[in-house]
Amino acid sequence: MTTRADDPARDRLDDDRDSATADLLRHAAEIAIDYRRGLPERRVGIEPGTTADDLRARLGGPLPVSGTDPRTVIDDLASGVDQGLVAMSGPRYFGFVIGGSVPAALAADWLTSVWDQNVGLYLGTPSAAVVEEVVADWLVELFGLPTGTTVGFVSGATMANFTAMAAARHAVLRSAGWDVEEQGLQGAPQVRVIAGADGHVSLFNALRFVGLGRGRVERIPTDDEGRMDGAALAEALRGRDDPTIVCAQAGEVNSGAFDPLERIVPIVREHPNAWLHVDGAFGLWAGASPRLRHLVGGIEGADSWGTDAHKWLNVPYDAGLVFVRDAAAHRAAMGIAAAYLPPAPGQERDPFDYVPEMSRRARGFPIYAAIRSLGATGIADMVERCCDIAARMARQLANHPEVRIVNEVVLNQVLVAVGDGATTAAVVDRIQTDGVLWLGATTFHGTPALRISVSGWNTTEADADRSVSAILAAVEAVRAEAG
Repeated sequence: MTTRADDPARDRLDDDRDSATADLLRHAAEIAIDYRRGLPERRVGIEPGTTADDLRARLGGPLPVSGTDPRTVIDDLASGVDQGLVAMSGPRYFGFVIGGSVPAALAADWLTSVWDQNVGLYLGTPSAAVVEEVVADWLVELFGLPTGTTVGFVSGATMANFTAMAAARHAVLRSAGWDVEEQGLQGAPQVRVIAGADGHVSLFNALRFVGLGRGRVERIPTDDEGRMDGAALAEALRGRDDPTIVCAQAGEVNSGAFDPLERIVPIVREHPNAWLHVDGAFGLWAGASPRLRHLVGGIEGADSWGTDAHKWLNVPYDAGLVFVRDAAAHRAAMGIAAAYLPPAPGQERDPFDYVPEMSRRARGFPIYAAIRSLGATGIADMVERCCDIAARMARQLANHPEVRIVNEVVLNQVLVAVGDGATTAAVVDRIQTDGVLWLGATTFHGTPALRISVSGWNTTEADADRSVSAILAAVEAVRAEAG
């Protein structure tokens, strides 16, 4: 009887499959490399006139009944999506705070998909768990956070804020004698939530998700740059002892401004049952720069922090990070236990104790590669270079008589006023149609503006100068059309 182990036909079939898979992966890599190579000169926005119907026609159709050759599938996918891709990882994408992908992180991300590890239990994937542990220690040191701070690898800033709010909710209610994980919020003591008037929408969504309600947040006034008023916060807390979560911000999404943490921290610490969270989706990375670290002065005095590695560390999506000083609160809010989930041996770290998900990709690998390839000095240089380029663009744009820089450019954000809302929209439309760069519009404290976010590792001064010329050309074109 012929066994499977010595079946020549099966061996040939396995060899053919291995060869076909290798050829397919090489082909996909060639497509990826060609795309990456073309980014510096690629049109940044989508092709003019491209609609959702166009993309549906290329990509849609009835549910396939029979399978299609994998190489054909990859070719059809690559060609079908191309017109609708925005060059977010290119050097002239300034629309949102979105970094590119430094080469080591991109390569590690490819390997992450190949290794296909489900990062939950240490026993399930020891290497992925240990890499996250190593990266967590590096990041805590990089940002100057307290020793013992725990770290969760989440999808982005919203889930970082969600995790932090869950830990905060646990801690302040625990101090009030309530176990929210077991008893829920019905009948629980009221939790006050206080945030600046210019807090980011992701924070308010996180509060919605944890049942604290975005509409119940007490908003503290902010100044012209969006910074929380410390005196108003002190007044809001004076004489109160109820469970309270205070949410500060490092890097306002429009202006880039920082709440005065050195003043806020001691105010919150005087409250007998308050938790201080810092939403630092991109601004926390200022702490990695000796030159910019003063912007986050006092941040180590908070209780939790959130940021994104797919912003200023320039790793592929998705890569959010949450940091919690109180490890017990973090694990109580997120930890999982079941008979079929054996705990890690000894003191090893089970990654799913620190994030909302049981199943997820190994987000630590690309972050590890980025930190190793850049080093602390390289990360600081990248952050500082982006800020210098933002300042350069602001100076050049301010020389035009029809342009006004709205914000104090303290970080990587530039707000450019070019007229009323209709004019701003027309200029943005012209810029996106031209395709030299990509940016969007916003309204900050009642002023319509173009919003420039510089966060790509590969953005050069030449890219900045070319982009400024394109912005000013759009302004002139809109003015000419208006008569």
